Amino acid sequence: MKVNNSHKCFKFGSYLVGLSMALLSFSSCDKDLDVSSTNNAVENFDMLWKVVDENYCFFEYKKDSIKDWDDVYREYLPLVKKCRTKTDLFYIFADVLNELKDGHVNLISSFDVSRYDIQGDSPDNYDSKIINKDRYLGKNYKTAGGLKYKLLEEGIGYISYTSFSNSFTDDNLDYVLKYFAYADGIIIDVRNNGGGYADLVDVFASRFVKKKTLVGYWQHKTGKGHSDLSEPDPHYLEPADEDNISFYGKVALLTNRKCYSATNDFVQTMKVLPNVKQFGDRTGGGAGMPMSSELPIGWSFRLSVSPYMDLDKNYTEFGIDPDVHVDMTDEDAAVGLDTIIEEARKWIKTK
Repeated sequence: MKVNNSHKCFKFGSYLVGLSMALLSFSSCDKDLDVSSTNNAVENFDMLWKVVDENYCFFEYKKDSIKDWDDVYREYLPLVKKCRTKTDLFYIFADVLNELKDGHVNLISSFDVSRYDIQGDSPDNYDSKIINKDRYLGKNYKTAGGLKYKLLEEGIGYISYTSFSNSFTDDNLDYVLKYFAYADGIIIDVRNNGGGYADLVDVFASRFVKKKTLVGYWQHKTGKGHSDLSEPDPHYLEPADEDNISFYGKVALLTNRKCYSATNDFVQTMKVLPNVKQFGDRTGGGAGMPMSSELPIGWSFRLSVSPYMDLDKNYTEFGIDPDVHVDMTDEDAAVGLDTIIEEARKWIKTK
């Protein structure tokens, strides 16, 4: 089963569409219009809070790390009642959603998009200036769809993939893996990849597995209660078609805290395979398939409704730890070396 957790959208009831159309004259622009009518601000706040309360999937999992959702309502309601402009109301609502500490939870208007800072104070562990030096990609790399690739010294393949929103085809993968047919191993660098088309996760990972393999589990909301989730639904990775080219040698997967959403799923899927090892920092997480809804005021928002779990049925919402934790060092950077790539190269060359 392939689950697209970046483009699957759900409308929260057909009545909402009619309600939005009725308020079109109010919501057609996002200037600082007066919202001194308390009922209007509170109406929108009530709907936002209720949709999250009935559909968000991580309340139980995060109960020790986020505020009680009823307490959130009581804390923010007075601020909503005092609010007088749409701009201020937007940022109050953004603060409400950020209480969930979830990068898949956003409020979208014509003037801003709210987001929760996943990375925090973690190091970047990525420097594009170093990647673009001749030791790595340089100027003589090849491009196949959204993939940049090059055969490094010592016969190691290197693939840089910076967004699952940059698609690729089966032909693209065939060209890349044929080019690396005699490589000692392949480095797949997904650092700073914030996600995108989740369907591409299995398409990419299928080139590194020999047989149908259980790689994780999905759950789905079954009711309005915070604990109303289905039994874990197994997710299997199928090998690529025989006509396609695959690679079964060593694969080093490079990650940092900016690996999120579909990239987090890709890392979880790849780590199950015996020939794959993850290097770098913990991923950013984002393991809940989002749904989208809309407020009467005209803003849309999304939230996580279906969580993804690893083989031990643990949520990967807060990220996936690497097999080998490596931070880039100032000493290596000063001489144009990427510490994480170099550690991956050492592992591939080790017999």
